[in-house]
Amino acid sequence: MSDETNSGPVLTADGRSLKKSLQRALRREKLRALMLIAPLLLFVLVTFIAPIGDMLFRSVENRIVSETLPRTVIALQDWEYESGEAPGEAVFAALAEDLREAVKAKTHTRLGTRLNYELSGMSSLFRQVGRKLRRMDPDKPWREQFLKVNKKWGDPEVWGVIQTYSSPLTAGYFLNAVDLRLTPRGVEQRPENERVYIMLFKRTILLSGLITFMTFLLGYPIAYLLSNLRMKTANILMILVLLPFWTSLLVRTSAWKVLLQQQGVINDVLVWLGLIADDQRLELINNATGTVIAMTHILLPFMILPLYSVMKTIPPSYVRAAKSLGARPFTAFRRVYFPQSIPGIGAGAILVFILAIGYYITPALVGGRSGTFISNRIAYHISVSLNWGLGAALGALLLVLVLALYALYDKIVGIDNVKLG
Repeated sequence: MSDETNSGPVLTADGRSLKKSLQRALRREKLRALMLIAPLLLFVLVTFIAPIGDMLFRSVENRIVSETLPRTVIALQDWEYESGEAPGEAVFAALAEDLREAVKAKTHTRLGTRLNYELSGMSSLFRQVGRKLRRMDPDKPWREQFLKVNKKWGDPEVWGVIQTYSSPLTAGYFLNAVDLRLTPRGVEQRPENERVYIMLFKRTILLSGLITFMTFLLGYPIAYLLSNLRMKTANILMILVLLPFWTSLLVRTSAWKVLLQQQGVINDVLVWLGLIADDQRLELINNATGTVIAMTHILLPFMILPLYSVMKTIPPSYVRAAKSLGARPFTAFRRVYFPQSIPGIGAGAILVFILAIGYYITPALVGGRSGTFISNRIAYHISVSLNWGLGAALGALLLVLVLALYALYDKIVGIDNVKLG
């Protein structure tokens, strides 16, 4: 409707244009709504978006070489690794000048640590020359003095690594995350005894899928029972389902460590029942079996709750109607009840799988060498080896993997069919 009429614009009681007054009121409403959600948006930005952005940046950031050795990087542009010889005096002179400043700023050790990820021995190489740089004579050839400190300075491989990682951005971390490496000769596959990450990704997906399936097998009957019991009885059983949430994750995992060991309760009961011999106790800990058992127990409530909330909305009269029409109990369940519970299965499966794929405390305590996940390796690089670039690249690949599986699930099942009740 236009605010223009034959007699002129429509005005409000205070003499202002009605159209402008409405627009001003709508702007105030939108601003008020924005202010209400602003704290949540800020929280999500600070605690979720910013860390992910920082992780993605760290996975390709490599400024330490170009910032610590700016003159050397420029001097190396005219040197070719294929020559098979170390660079000339000009490059060594540039390196000496760069290291003189780096030693004062104490950044040469960080540079050595960074390059040591790519070629073993680089850290000690920079530490040695850093200690002896002050005693070097600037009037003598720098090449000879560097070689006197350590003959590895004459190895083209050392200079090739510096040249290869002289760019502020690098794909080296992502290549390492898929068992490849960036070398002066190009992209190469890592030695067989160093290929661990593809195996860890495969293991993480397989064990997370198995854990999801086990929680479904155990959780579906429990959720079905809860949804069909009287409210008073169902509430008591629901407390038992939620009881693990009131216990520390570390305590629950430690309890499984006690139960599953070879001299633990489970093996003792099996021996007492005569199912296994005393000298043939089962190995249920420090392997993939221990990880699956412990994590199935820990993540089981996350499957039960979505299933229960969906099953509670399914009218019992549907199954009774199917039976009254001649369907057997199993047929009525399979063709009437089960299809209506699929949204709950989808919600529980997504929840459990995504939680399982990122777990690292439980696999670290009960998984041993064969039951750890890729998340354990990410935690190792972030907190122990301090190789944040590789840890960030592994985390980014894990994020991409989860998003890809989510998209695949949406295409096959449809995310719109997922319900939490």
